[in-house]
Amino acid sequence: MTAYEKFSLAGKVAIVTGSTRGIGQGIALGLASAGADIVGVGRSDHSETKKKVEEMGRRYVTIQASVADPGADDMIIAKAVEAFGKIDILVNAAGITRRVMAIDIERKDWQDVLDVNLTALFFLCQKAARQFIKQGGGGKIINIGSMTSYQGGIKVIPYTASKAAVRMITMHMCNEWAQYGIHINAIAPGYIETDMTAAMRSEPHRMAETAPRIPMTRWGKPDDLAGAAIFLASDASDYVNGFTIAVDGGFLAKS
Repeated sequence: MTAYEKFSLAGKVAIVTGSTRGIGQGIALGLASAGADIVGVGRSDHSETKKKVEEMGRRYVTIQASVADPGADDMIIAKAVEAFGKIDILVNAAGITRRVMAIDIERKDWQDVLDVNLTALFFLCQKAARQFIKQGGGGKIINIGSMTSYQGGIKVIPYTASKAAVRMITMHMCNEWAQYGIHINAIAPGYIETDMTAAMRSEPHRMAETAPRIPMTRWGKPDDLAGAAIFLASDASDYVNGFTIAVDGGFLAKS
C-alpha cells in the first residue's frame, strides 16, 4: 500500500454525530470524499449533508436524534450495524454551549452541556469500542475537543469543563483500548465559523480580542477540519493514539 493509499477510506463506515451542520457536517463530507459511507446523527435537517454525500457516490443513513436522548448510544450503534453490517469509524462532533459568565451559570445549563459534550460522547465511545471488539480488527474514534481543552476560555464554563475532560478521557480510553486495535484521538478546533460561534462573532469586543491572536489572521471554516479527520480515521494514523491535534490557525502557538 502506498502512502497515498493509506489515506483512503474506501469501504469504511463512519458514524458522525452532529453531521447536519458546522464541524460535524464538514467532517462528514470530508470522510465521504475519502470514500467512507456515513451514518449521520443529528437533531436538525439532514437533507443538505445527505445530498452532498450521495453526490460523491457514497451512502448516507439518517439518524434523527440527540446524542443525549436516553438509549441513543445503543440505538445509533445498532442502526449503523443494521444498515452496513459493521462500523469502522466514530466521530463525536455533536456539541452545545451556553454563553454565560461563571458567576451566573445555572445548574440546568451546566448539566445540559455536560450531558451532550461529555456524557453522551463517552458512552458512544464505549458502545463503539464494544462493537469494534466484537467485530475484531479494531477501529478509529475521533472526539472533538476545543482550544478550551488546553486553556480556560471566557463565558463558557460548562463548555470548558466538558472539552478539557474530552481530552483527558481520550487519553484514558487509549490506555485501556489500544490493546484491541482501537485508535482514539481528538481534534481541538480553533475559532471556527459555525452556528455555535455566531453569538460570539456578534460581539465586536470579542472579535477584536481574538483576531490578533490567530497567526493565520482568519477564523477557520468547518471544512478546515476535514484533513485532520481523514488522517485520524485512516490507516495513515495507525501509530497515533491518545493524542489531541489542534487545528486552530496557530492560536495555541502564540503567547
